[in-house]
Amino acid sequence: MQPDVSIWLTVVGLAIIFLIVGLLIWGKISPIVGMTLIPILGALIAGFNFAEITEFLEAGTSQVMGVVVMFIFAIIFFGIMQDSGLFNPFVRSMILVTRGNVVVVAIATAIIGMVAQIDGAGASTFLISIPALLPLYKELHMSRYLLLLLIALSAGVVNMIPWGGPAARAASVIGTDPVSFYLPLIPLQIAGLVLILGLATLLGIREKRRIEKRVKAGEITLNENVNVKGIADEFVKRQNEEMAAASEQPRKHPAIIWINLLLTIAVLATMISSLLPPQYAFMLGVAIALPINYATVNDQMGRVKAHAPSALMMAAVILAAGVFLGILDNSGMLENIALATISVMPEFVVPYIHIIVAMFGVPMDLLTSTDAYYFALLPIVDSIASTQGIESTSTAYAMLTGNIIGTFVSPFSPALWLGVGLAGANMGQHIRYSFFWMWGFSIIMIILGILMGII
Repeated sequence: MQPDVSIWLTVVGLAIIFLIVGLLIWGKISPIVGMTLIPILGALIAGFNFAEITEFLEAGTSQVMGVVVMFIFAIIFFGIMQDSGLFNPFVRSMILVTRGNVVVVAIATAIIGMVAQIDGAGASTFLISIPALLPLYKELHMSRYLLLLLIALSAGVVNMIPWGGPAARAASVIGTDPVSFYLPLIPLQIAGLVLILGLATLLGIREKRRIEKRVKAGEITLNENVNVKGIADEFVKRQNEEMAAASEQPRKHPAIIWINLLLTIAVLATMISSLLPPQYAFMLGVAIALPINYATVNDQMGRVKAHAPSALMMAAVILAAGVFLGILDNSGMLENIALATISVMPEFVVPYIHIIVAMFGVPMDLLTSTDAYYFALLPIVDSIASTQGIESTSTAYAMLTGNIIGTFVSPFSPALWLGVGLAGANMGQHIRYSFFWMWGFSIIMIILGILMGII
């Protein structure tokens, strides 16, 4: 390629990336508009005709199509499971187990956050966890910011699942199947969950001492008879009222919850064992779950319509990302950006670029949106790292591990704003309370990933 052509592609490619990232950060454009319109205009400016651009678009969207279908049906499937009350007995039992012990409450908070995040939706995690646990925290004079920190950490690590937003984004960028991408992460995810339980124990002990100091200082008075059962029953009552308020009513039979649990296990096992690709596993799961839980066709389609906005929103974003990646990759812009970056970068830094960037994944969450991090930054880092023989999966694992912990400390996360509102907390105070714990945890996770040979 002639030098002037190479330089022009580099300039146009960087302009596309900086323009998209800047507009996303400033909230001046939606991801769908930015990642569709700006790359196409950039390709035209770079000198490509519509026939060539069409080829780029087809290549990019075909790369992410499996992830799009999986997302649509995974969100609908777990939405049905939540509507049916699948998680309610577990949350109630965890509240009862705490018996008002501060340390046990902290551990139970982490566990509830882990289970609630299984559907991959941060909003539902906060909706389930915080209203259930906040009354208990208030009774025990525990900090609501500890509640937010533990839920955020737990949800972040569980969100490595293939139908979670960050993992699906990373898999679509490097063009791999989300389940194949996820399987090597399982040991690291398990280690992370164990570490969270250990950290919850330490933070619970610290919180207990803080409360004891306040009692000795006469600032608060402890209630010796905390009505844990009443709090647990109130959670179930509130969940039942929400279900009753819906236009569509699920079947009410004691066996339904066990059938749904078995169905969920079967869908996940089918997907992880590669009996079916993830998109078809969830599609089959939805087809089975609808008639099991809802008697009429109208009710079944009503539930699909209820969850369709969330499903279609993420699907549209990933398809737009396919347009963005298709143009930058197939036009040669991404390759030229990588080569230009390497030429001005210290030689000793290049082989470790993916780890260095990953180490700052949590602070970057305060500066960039999730879409900008995965769809704009990851492709560049991957292109640079690949020149050193580093596999794309290793680069994606590093950047995912370094960033995913910080998802719920970022003001760019709509789900976090919901959680902060539900807890009656302040965003700035949450960031001050949680940021360094979460950043430190992410660095430990990266080191574990390196030691395990995943990164």
